[in-house]
Amino acid sequence: MSGPRTPAEDSTNDVVRWAAFSCVLVPVVLLWYGTSFAGATGTALGLAAVTAACRLLLRQSERGATRLRQEELHGPSPRRRGRHHRTGTGAHRGGRHTGGNTPVG
Repeated sequence: MSGPRTPAEDSTNDVVRWAAFSCVLVPVVLLWYGTSFAGATGTALGLAAVTAACRLLLRQSERGATRLRQEELHGPSPRRRGRHHRTGTGAHRGGRHTGGNTPVG
């Protein structure tokens, strides 16, 4: 990543660092207190999987928040105008449709 970091990115990095530290510390403490090596290894793998999933979700949330912030500042990007982001008015854009009972006159 380049450029200055936002406070949200810094806090996310801090959370991920502490989680990684826990992935190492918890199995060591378990071994110290007499848990089997297999049990400590399983715990370490479980903590690593949860940490990876949380990191993925945090990054995805950051990207979504950044995108939302950009849309608020600059409006929606042209490539985001798809099926649900149409502009203009059309036959299916609300209002009452009578189905051909237009007066001829």
